[in-house]
Amino acid sequence: MNASFLEAIRRAAQKRIVYLPHALDAMNAPVNIVSADEVRQVIFHGQVIEDYPEDVRGHSALMLGLGHRKRPIHVVCSPKDEFLVIITVYLPDEHRWESDWKTRKKRI
Repeated sequence: MNASFLEAIRRAAQKRIVYLPHALDAMNAPVNIVSADEVRQVIFHGQVIEDYPEDVRGHSALMLGLGHRKRPIHVVCSPKDEFLVIITVYLPDEHRWESDWKTRKKRI
Protein backbone atom coordinates (compact mmCIF):
# COMPACT_ATOMS: atom_id res chain seq x y z
CA MET A 1 0.00 0.00 0.00
CA ASN A 2 1.38 3.36 -0.91
CA ALA A 3 0.94 6.64 0.92
CA SER A 4 -0.84 8.20 -2.04
CA PHE A 5 -3.79 5.81 -1.57
CA LEU A 6 -4.14 6.91 2.06
CA GLU A 7 -4.02 10.51 0.83
CA ALA A 8 -6.76 9.70 -1.73
CA ILE A 9 -8.92 8.25 1.05
CA ARG A 10 -8.52 11.36 3.19
CA ARG A 11 -9.01 13.73 0.25
CA ALA A 12 -12.27 12.00 -0.71
CA ALA A 13 -13.46 12.08 2.92
CA GLN A 14 -12.86 15.84 3.10
CA LYS A 15 -15.37 16.25 0.27
CA ARG A 16 -18.08 13.92 1.56
CA ILE A 17 -18.55 10.59 3.34
CA VAL A 18 -21.24 8.19 2.10
CA TYR A 19 -22.24 5.21 4.25
CA LEU A 20 -23.52 2.04 2.61
CA PRO A 21 -26.53 0.43 4.34
CA HIS A 22 -24.36 -2.42 5.66
CA ALA A 23 -22.04 0.11 7.34
CA LEU A 24 -24.96 1.93 8.95
CA ASP A 25 -26.42 -1.35 10.22
CA ALA A 26 -23.07 -2.33 11.73
CA MET A 27 -22.54 1.12 13.27
CA ASN A 28 -25.97 1.02 14.90
CA ALA A 29 -25.75 -2.49 16.35
CA PRO A 30 -27.12 -2.12 19.90
CA VAL A 31 -24.14 -3.75 21.59
CA ASN A 32 -21.36 -1.85 19.81
CA ILE A 33 -22.59 1.48 18.49
CA VAL A 34 -19.91 3.32 16.49
CA SER A 35 -20.45 7.04 15.87
CA ALA A 36 -19.77 8.94 12.64
CA ASP A 37 -17.24 10.95 14.66
CA GLU A 38 -15.34 7.76 15.45
CA VAL A 39 -15.36 6.76 11.78
CA ARG A 40 -13.89 10.17 10.89
CA GLN A 41 -11.25 9.66 13.60
CA VAL A 42 -10.22 6.37 11.97
CA ILE A 43 -10.11 7.92 8.50
CA PHE A 44 -8.11 11.00 9.41
CA HIS A 45 -5.86 9.57 12.14
CA GLY A 46 -5.79 5.82 11.55
CA GLN A 47 -3.75 3.65 9.24
CA VAL A 48 -4.39 1.32 6.33
CA ILE A 49 -3.74 -2.26 7.44
CA GLU A 50 -5.00 -4.09 4.35
CA ASP A 51 -5.19 -2.89 0.74
CA TYR A 52 -7.73 -4.34 -1.71
CA PRO A 53 -6.82 -2.97 -5.17
CA GLU A 54 -8.95 -5.56 -7.00
CA ASP A 55 -12.15 -5.14 -4.93
CA VAL A 56 -15.30 -5.36 -7.07
CA ARG A 57 -16.53 -2.13 -5.41
CA GLY A 58 -13.36 -0.34 -6.54
CA HIS A 59 -9.98 -0.01 -4.88
CA SER A 60 -10.65 -0.17 -1.15
CA ALA A 61 -8.82 -0.55 2.14
CA LEU A 62 -9.25 -1.77 5.69
CA MET A 63 -8.27 0.94 8.15
CA LEU A 64 -7.57 0.70 11.87
CA GLY A 65 -7.97 3.55 14.29
CA LEU A 66 -9.05 4.32 17.82
CA GLY A 67 -12.49 5.50 18.79
CA HIS A 68 -13.91 6.75 22.07
CA ARG A 69 -12.22 5.30 25.14
CA LYS A 70 -9.36 4.20 22.83
CA ARG A 71 -11.30 1.21 21.51
CA PRO A 72 -10.01 -0.21 18.20
CA ILE A 73 -12.26 0.26 15.18
CA HIS A 74 -11.96 -1.18 11.67
CA VAL A 75 -13.35 0.75 8.69
CA VAL A 76 -13.47 -0.62 5.14
CA CYS A 77 -13.67 2.26 2.68
CA SER A 78 -13.25 3.12 -0.98
CA PRO A 79 -12.36 6.59 -2.29
CA LYS A 80 -14.24 7.98 -5.28
CA ASP A 81 -13.71 11.31 -7.07
CA GLU A 82 -16.33 13.21 -5.08
CA PHE A 83 -16.73 11.19 -1.86
CA LEU A 84 -15.48 8.36 0.32
CA VAL A 85 -17.65 5.23 0.49
CA ILE A 86 -17.80 3.54 3.90
CA ILE A 87 -18.43 -0.12 3.11
CA THR A 88 -18.47 -1.45 6.64
CA VAL A 89 -17.44 -0.56 10.18
CA TYR A 90 -16.82 -2.93 13.07
CA LEU A 91 -14.98 -3.53 16.32
CA PRO A 92 -12.34 -6.19 15.63
CA ASP A 93 -12.95 -9.51 17.37
CA GLU A 94 -10.14 -10.81 19.58
CA HIS A 95 -10.81 -14.33 18.25
CA ARG A 96 -10.04 -13.23 14.67
CA TRP A 97 -7.35 -10.59 15.24
CA GLU A 98 -4.04 -10.52 17.07
CA SER A 99 -3.68 -8.06 19.97
CA ASP A 100 -2.24 -5.39 17.63
CA TRP A 101 -5.65 -5.42 15.81
CA LYS A 102 -3.69 -5.32 12.51
CA THR A 103 -2.88 -8.99 12.03
CA ARG A 104 -5.43 -11.69 11.30
CA LYS A 105 -5.04 -14.80 13.39
CA LYS A 106 -4.01 -17.89 11.47
CA ARG A 107 -6.79 -20.43 11.08
CA ILE A 108 -5.89 -23.99 11.97
